[in-house]
Amino acid sequence: MFGWREVYGGRTPPPGRVVAPDERLSWPRMVGLGAQHVVAMFGATFVFPIVMGLNPQLAIMMSGVATICFLLIVKGIVPSYLGTSASFVSAVAAIRAQGGDSAQVTGAILVAGLVLALCGLLIHLLGFRVLHAVLPPVVTGAVVMLIGFNLAPVVASVYWPQDQWVALVTMVFVIVVAVAARGFVGRIAIFLGLIFGYLLSWLLDRVAGPITSVLPGASGPTTHDRVDWSGVAAAPWVGFPPHTTTGADGNEVAGWHAPAFSFAFILLVLPAVVALIAENAGHVKAVAEMTGRDLNPVMGKAIGADGVATMLASSVGGSPTTTYAENIGVMAATRIYSTAAYFIAAIVAILFGFSPKFGAIISATPGGVLGGITVVLYGMIGLLGAKIWKENGVDFGNPINLVPLAAGIIIAIGDTSLVFSPTFQLSGIALGTIVTIAGYHLARWLAPEHLREQQRLERPCPGVGLSPAEQRGAADA
Repeated sequence: MFGWREVYGGRTPPPGRVVAPDERLSWPRMVGLGAQHVVAMFGATFVFPIVMGLNPQLAIMMSGVATICFLLIVKGIVPSYLGTSASFVSAVAAIRAQGGDSAQVTGAILVAGLVLALCGLLIHLLGFRVLHAVLPPVVTGAVVMLIGFNLAPVVASVYWPQDQWVALVTMVFVIVVAVAARGFVGRIAIFLGLIFGYLLSWLLDRVAGPITSVLPGASGPTTHDRVDWSGVAAAPWVGFPPHTTTGADGNEVAGWHAPAFSFAFILLVLPAVVALIAENAGHVKAVAEMTGRDLNPVMGKAIGADGVATMLASSVGGSPTTTYAENIGVMAATRIYSTAAYFIAAIVAILFGFSPKFGAIISATPGGVLGGITVVLYGMIGLLGAKIWKENGVDFGNPINLVPLAAGIIIAIGDTSLVFSPTFQLSGIALGTIVTIAGYHLARWLAPEHLREQQRLERPCPGVGLSPAEQRGAADA
């Protein structure tokens, strides 16, 4: 796995040529490519921990550790970088809303990672076709959609009110860059939006003075600067991420910590496993198409490796991980698929994780900036579900697809609750996912044959890689 063969004399490959996962260019060129992968994943890997209330310095460090773990498990066959996952954001917001702390957040995520690892093991043992039988595109699309759209109240009630004008301008900036900028710049629009909003907030502090708004955890409006760097000044340049503590205002300051477990909170995060399975499967298939290799036999390993990496990261208080589309985009642009670049990127990320001051700067991101970013980001997560439906030709004229999904999505977005006792209830994403999956399979079982046949004509999920004939076999299974 570590014996990369140097090709093209170590120089940039000619047009149309590729560098395979087990090949490499000269080491100086590989270091440059590795650094490029770090930049690609940087924005989202920092934004998501902040939104979840976790430590971004620890997140960047553990993303490097998780990537190395992933590459070792798949034996270097699947080139991929593992950064912070967005699939858990809404569940974490629900945990925070119910008074959960960071230890309970990461404990719930750790269990979800274990379930994901076990799912990967089952897929590896039973074959990748089991994915389509249990989680067809119509279901995975619905779960991804309800996870994203469930976050809308978080934007409206937490981030946007902190500074509505900065939020609005940041949102417009992100939209313009994402649409108008070409190539790599457009791919990192979220990260650039964070920098832009940060600078705008600093400028407004100097020109317009402090703002009066309600900060998270505060009982009422307070007058404060948009950018507070008191924590940055106190943070050292080099050192381990801090331990989780309680600040002078009584609020938690996230750092590294041991996980704690709550059954109710675990139920909130488990639906994210469905989204991660769909996401990982799609990424593996994308890499397979780019490299021209059949990666279906290692699909289960890749999904399981993501689960193990998530368990590893959350065991010390880090954020959950997943394969990153940004880095797959870098591969597509460079046509260099060498896993050597990913090992280098992981090492660079770990080194960044040893700078508390850098982490403090990211943690000080103003709430208005997060409002502008998350209003785009959460909507994009939800619309990825619609993208899955579109790419797979899901027919919503078929009541098997339409009725159970309609119920599950509205339950999740509306945060509807089903109360079993004073100490246990299902609500929001957890209840919506259960209704979606169970309702779909029940509807399919009860439906007449002509409706099931109509379903078999839908295109297979690109992430799973089934041909139409294979799909019909999976549907009959």
